Amino acid sequence: MQVVGYDPSGRGSALLVSDGDGSEARRISLEPGTDLGFGLGDRRCAGSIDREGVHYACDRPETPYCEFHTTSWVCARCTGTCLKDEMDCYDPHAVYLAAFAPRTVKVGVTRAERLETRLREQGADRGAHIHTVSNGRIARELEAGIAEELTDRVRVPTKRAGLAANVDADRWEGALAEFDVIDRYAFDYGLDLPVRPVVETIASGTVRGVKGRLLVLDRGATTYAVDMRDLVGYELEEGADERRLQSSLGSF
Repeated sequence: MQVVGYDPSGRGSALLVSDGDGSEARRISLEPGTDLGFGLGDRRCAGSIDREGVHYACDRPETPYCEFHTTSWVCARCTGTCLKDEMDCYDPHAVYLAAFAPRTVKVGVTRAERLETRLREQGADRGAHIHTVSNGRIARELEAGIAEELTDRVRVPTKRAGLAANVDADRWEGALAEFDVIDRYAFDYGLDLPVRPVVETIASGTVRGVKGRLLVLDRGATTYAVDMRDLVGYELEEGADERRLQSSLGSF
């Protein structure tokens, strides 16, 4: 059974797995309290999943995806000049700000009806809807202008470093002061972390929660933060991982 993808928070958090037999990928729920008991075996390309959910396996050694299964979302690079053969983003779009504890604020764009879901998928602590426009081209133009002052990308290590922190309210309110805010969001992922989790790549422990693509697991007296993308491509083996793992000070 191979990990072939994942659903982040905002999409019913789960690991997507497949037996590589041409059937639909299955979901392993990551609801809080779920006990995972898998070791990590060999790792290879995770192949692809089509729109119907059918998984197509690949035996190439590159991970998490080989050159034939690495995809790039062209819209993520758009700054208002469409990079597709024909522009197709005519739905209403929202421009938003997202806060990641303690002090990171990013600007982003999504289809208007997906705004709250998109914020949760990224693991944002707070969000603010600052513009609604008629299509994606206009939204990307606005985003590119705002990104000259605020970042438009937050990497996983930055999100992980803020797991046990609170948002700097002064920093957040200062960023919002430049805009006529349409709506605000505040998210609680139920992690209740007294200290920052230990970084590991494991698939065994009790699920504390998921924030963005960060899976937080309790194992023994230590809490671990796992980037789910780092699990993609691994074969899961029944039985808890027996490797010696780094422990937090609280476990002694």
